[in-house]
Amino acid sequence: MKTTKFKLAVAAIAAMGAMAAFPTHAGKTVDAIKARGQVVCGVNTGLAGFAAADSTGKWSGLDIDVCKALAAATLGDAEKVKYVPLTAQQRFTALQSGEIDVLARNTTFTLSRDASLGLTMTVVNYYDGQGFMVPTKSKMKSAKQLKGQTVCVQSGTTTEKNLTDYSKANNLNIKPVVFEKVEAATSAYFAGRCIAYTTDASGLSSVRSKEAKDPKEHVILPELISKEPLGPMVRRGDDEWFSIVKWVMYGLIEAEEYGITQANVDKMKTSDDPVVQRLLGGGNEDTGKLLGLDKDWLARAIKAVGNYGESFERNLGPNTALNLPRGLNNLWNKGGLMYPYPAR
Repeated sequence: MKTTKFKLAVAAIAAMGAMAAFPTHAGKTVDAIKARGQVVCGVNTGLAGFAAADSTGKWSGLDIDVCKALAAATLGDAEKVKYVPLTAQQRFTALQSGEIDVLARNTTFTLSRDASLGLTMTVVNYYDGQGFMVPTKSKMKSAKQLKGQTVCVQSGTTTEKNLTDYSKANNLNIKPVVFEKVEAATSAYFAGRCIAYTTDASGLSSVRSKEAKDPKEHVILPELISKEPLGPMVRRGDDEWFSIVKWVMYGLIEAEEYGITQANVDKMKTSDDPVVQRLLGGGNEDTGKLLGLDKDWLARAIKAVGNYGESFERNLGPNTALNLPRGLNNLWNKGGLMYPYPAR
């Protein structure tokens, strides 16, 4: 009897190992993406550094790079993306309904969003926190000086809820002036309808650099009143697509850790480092089959947008108008929180 049980256990383990060796099925979302020849990506209506279109309609930003990397990995072409601009109130419905494949729209991961919307959070691509911007002439030095003041804020966001919580916790009686679209909220602030504007600190830097007549006339107060881990979301129930989105993002972060760049990715394919081989499909390594992709999936993504650090520097870093430091968004071994799961 024991011998029979032992043999059955061995057979079960062997079967599991065999199953692990087979490539995964692409999943219904990837099937739809390949059938239409495009990744449909929900993005911000316009937030410099994250998702913004220029006068020719060309999109750029940290979130746009996520969309491009996914298209490169799944379709072999980073340009095969349809961008769908969405307001904060539209974004979740668009993903739930299947209008978009992925929501890459500076969206905060929270318990209620994870547990009640039928959506799944993937990987944080920017660690942020909510702050306040005020006119320099107000001479305000702290958010605590906003007692009884009006603050412009976008509806349907964690920002609106955080503002209410912060006001109540500190007995400030802040008066929110709420707008559906971010453009309306920022326009109202610059027109003087509110003494302050609140959103994620990165968004404040974006708005100040792109929309203020003179950025020096506005100051971002030092307090951060919340944690805002931002990242893409997908529909719950399609584990194959969820895995692809997750591992493309982890791959870009790990590429930075191992010195793989947009410029050297082809050369690095011949590296003797086993980790680099797994990332780029060098030698006999092929992680792509586990995701329902080919072995060059990540190499194409890196070639399209660079590693995570390159994407950050190009869109948000010191040489951009936003001039944001890496800070928490640095690699884990450089004092930040960017800690990719190992691609093995």
